[in-house]
Amino acid sequence: MTQPIFGVIGWKNSGKTTLMANLIGEFTCRGFEVSVIKHAHVNFDIDHPGRDSFKMREAGARQVMLSSPRRFALMREMGDLPEMTLQDLIPHAGPCDLILIEGYKSEAYPKIEIRRDGAVSREPLAGDCPGVVAIASDRPQDETDTLPVFQSDDVGQIVDFIIETVGLKRS
Repeated sequence: MTQPIFGVIGWKNSGKTTLMANLIGEFTCRGFEVSVIKHAHVNFDIDHPGRDSFKMREAGARQVMLSSPRRFALMREMGDLPEMTLQDLIPHAGPCDLILIEGYKSEAYPKIEIRRDGAVSREPLAGDCPGVVAIASDRPQDETDTLPVFQSDDVGQIVDFIIETVGLKRS
């Protein structure tokens, strides 16, 4: 079974991660298991100098896997290889009911665009980014889109919309 996917996009500082965390919490409260794929900047690192795994990567390991009784992590050095596509990453999301995605604006999958004062811009992305099916806004009354518009903190309604949109069923 291929898990349904749904995403959140928006300008920098629009509240994407806050909305994602709230969605994850609501889905989890409703009994769904959620995996997340987040598009990051070029120079992100989850490892730190001095750690064993950092030393192993620095020594030239292409992949380092960390495992404990509670979690595991896989770090893969891409070197000069091209960035993995969203489709390449989805199989690594593991068993879940839903994959939530933050970013990947230009990929064609269903997503909600978040608009908020304080973001780098309020300029709509919906017309330029494929798959935008709704808007979450701190000023829903000001939005003129033909898409459904939600108050950005109305997480329950947004989750109901996502469930309906992707036909989500519990596994």
